[in-house]
Amino acid sequence: MAPIRDVDIHDDVISRRNGQRARLRVNDLQLLSGIAFRRVPWIRGHGERWGLVLLTNHVLSGALIGGLARRPVPAFAAGVASHFVLDAVPHWGDWGSLRQFLRVAVADGLVSVAVAGALAAASPPGCRTAVLAGMAGAALPDLDKPGRLLFGRSPFPASVDRFHGRIQREAWHRGYVEILAAAALTPAALTVFRRPGTRSSRLSG
Repeated sequence: MAPIRDVDIHDDVISRRNGQRARLRVNDLQLLSGIAFRRVPWIRGHGERWGLVLLTNHVLSGALIGGLARRPVPAFAAGVASHFVLDAVPHWGDWGSLRQFLRVAVADGLVSVAVAGALAAASPPGCRTAVLAGMAGAALPDLDKPGRLLFGRSPFPASVDRFHGRIQREAWHRGYVEILAAAALTPAALTVFRRPGTRSSRLSG
């Protein structure tokens, strides 16, 4: 048997450490995937399905509702309700991979923030608070996704999450639904903003 040299021992230690680091990286990824999706059956779902109504369209619907309601409290409540209505409509999803889901979700989140800012700036002062409240309410139910991804749990009761998941009807070929919804909601919101009544200062909640 050949003598064991110090350099051999050193190389063996380094190799083991690298192997442990590689296993830790794999375990971390598996843990992240489990936290984010194993507890969200309606995102991961049967047959490895991922999907969501684009948050941008929820924001657009919330802005429209705020312009119509003109008061923050009713706008917020109606915005929350509108989220579930839109989610019950057959929509885009079931992309087939976690990576594709995150790619779409992150880009959509950034776009929705920009759209919310633009709509708030475009809204008349008399209904701006209501518009912001409507957008916040419409986006609120989707806090379960970053909540699970970052903290391992949804901020909502389990019954709400089950209901939210049960109404989802997604398919990969329905991207046109999101486009049509955005094309309808954007001019509708801007048209409501231009109504004479929206420029009043009815800001009471």
